[in-house]
Amino acid sequence: MLIYKIFRPAEWAELQSEGATPGAPVDRADGYVHFSTADQVAGTLAKHFAGEEGLTLLACETDALANDLRWEASRGGQDFPHLYRALRIGDVLWSRPIEYGPDGHKLPDLT
Repeated sequence: MLIYKIFRPAEWAELQSEGATPGAPVDRADGYVHFSTADQVAGTLAKHFAGEEGLTLLACETDALANDLRWEASRGGQDFPHLYRALRIGDVLWSRPIEYGPDGHKLPDLT
């Protein structure tokens, strides 16, 4: 199963240059990297990234993260995937820009 992480430009640049990252400021504060499922990612984008440009969507496979991934209740009581270690560049299956225009964000194809 694919899960998704949204990064701002500096966060994505850090992962690319360093090869690993503890994530965005919220991830660092909470002690794990927040991910969303395909059904949750649009809500995450709207709630936490409204009006932001230059975002990148990353996809990771849950099977590859299984030992360090926990599903925990969060927004609206839904279970969200949380990674309890640094996100590594090798964990990323693909990355795609999230378009932003007059109508807001447009998520890329999630497959």
